[in-house]
Amino acid sequence: MEATLSRKEQIELTATALFKKRGFSATSMRDLANELGIEAASIYSHIRSKEEILQRVCFRMANEFFAAIDKADIRDTSASERLIAIITAHVQVLTKNTEASAVFLHEWRHLSEPYHAEFLALRDRYEGHFREIIREGIKAGEFKVPDEKFAVLTILSGLNWIHTWYKPEGKMNAKEIATNLATMLLNGLKQT
Repeated sequence: MEATLSRKEQIELTATALFKKRGFSATSMRDLANELGIEAASIYSHIRSKEEILQRVCFRMANEFFAAIDKADIRDTSASERLIAIITAHVQVLTKNTEASAVFLHEWRHLSEPYHAEFLALRDRYEGHFREIIREGIKAGEFKVPDEKFAVLTILSGLNWIHTWYKPEGKMNAKEIATNLATMLLNGLKQT
C-alpha cells in the first residue's frame, strides 16, 4: 500500500512533472496551483518559491546518483567491471523517476547562486568518478580511448537521454537496458 504523500511532496511531484513538460521558466506558480486544484497563495505555506522545488529535485537526484555509484563501485575489480557497475547504477537512477531525471539533467541551469555553482561542482565530482575509472582502465590496458574526458562525456551523453524514451512496460527493463548499454559502450558495435 502506497503511503499518503504530504502536501509538500504532492507539490514537488506535480511541479517536477510540469517542469519536465513545460520547462522551469514556462511553469508558473499559478500553473502549479491549477494542476493541484488549490489556490496559488496556499502553495506558499508549504514552499518558499518555485526555485526551492528545483533545488530540492536537483540536489536529491544528485544524492541518489552518488549513493548509487558509491554502492555499485567495487574498488578491487577491473576497470571494465567497475565501469559496467556504475553505468548500471546510473541507469537505475535515471529510470526510477524519468520526470525528476529530466528536470535534473536539463533544468539545473535555472538554479541561482550559490546553488548553481554547487551543482556544477557536484557534476564535476561525479564525472571525475567516471574519469578515474577510465584512467585506471587505460593504465591497465583495458581501454583505448583518445581522451578520458571525451570518453566520459560520450558515455554520460549516451546514458542521459534514456529519460526521453524509457518505458517501464517496454521491451527491456532498466537492468537489461543498463547491461546492453554498458556492453555497447565498452565494446562498440564492431565485432573483433
